[in-house]
Amino acid sequence: MSTIPLHLDGYTVLPQDKIAFVVTYLEMTEKPDLTPVSRSDLALEQQEAMSAQAFRDVFRRIGEPWLWFGRLTCADDELEALLAQTTREVYLPMKDGNPVGLLELDFADPQNVELTYFGLTPEVVGGGAGRWLMNQALEIVWGRERTRRFWLHTCTGDSPQALGFYQRSGFVPFKRAIEVADDPRGLGVLPKDAGPHLPFLNGK
Repeated sequence: MSTIPLHLDGYTVLPQDKIAFVVTYLEMTEKPDLTPVSRSDLALEQQEAMSAQAFRDVFRRIGEPWLWFGRLTCADDELEALLAQTTREVYLPMKDGNPVGLLELDFADPQNVELTYFGLTPEVVGGGAGRWLMNQALEIVWGRERTRRFWLHTCTGDSPQALGFYQRSGFVPFKRAIEVADDPRGLGVLPKDAGPHLPFLNGK
């Protein structure tokens, strides 16, 4: 496999079957003051055992416009084993009995908790649902005695509002990286019209 050197000053031209993201890592080291948000129409339910199909359904509804693909390339047994890890907690915000978002927390290092996935389905974006869900996450994480740090990463493939939302929630950027991956649309795990903010190039 040939490699392409990354130019840290200037441009690096990628093969058309690859896609690149600028990734920003953020952290907080103490619980922020929370602005109360009342959403009587939403309830948070922890998932003790979630099938790969059920997880992917929610994952796609949230992430397809933003090229979320990390969990779409896993085999069913691999994904279900990941979700069943005792240090991983998966929560679904529910509205009228249906999941309308995803909150996934990784407590593998109980002092440094990772927010691995956070998002809402399009029909509930706005009106305070995101703030409500983040408040739930902050209460869960900072309610654990061993928590010293809560961190996450977001990227340029995600919603353009994501980075500002995380900063307003109390997270502070501390590191940046470049991620290069196979374009999930070229792999067939996402439709070719997904993520129009990053146009699909392969196979034209």
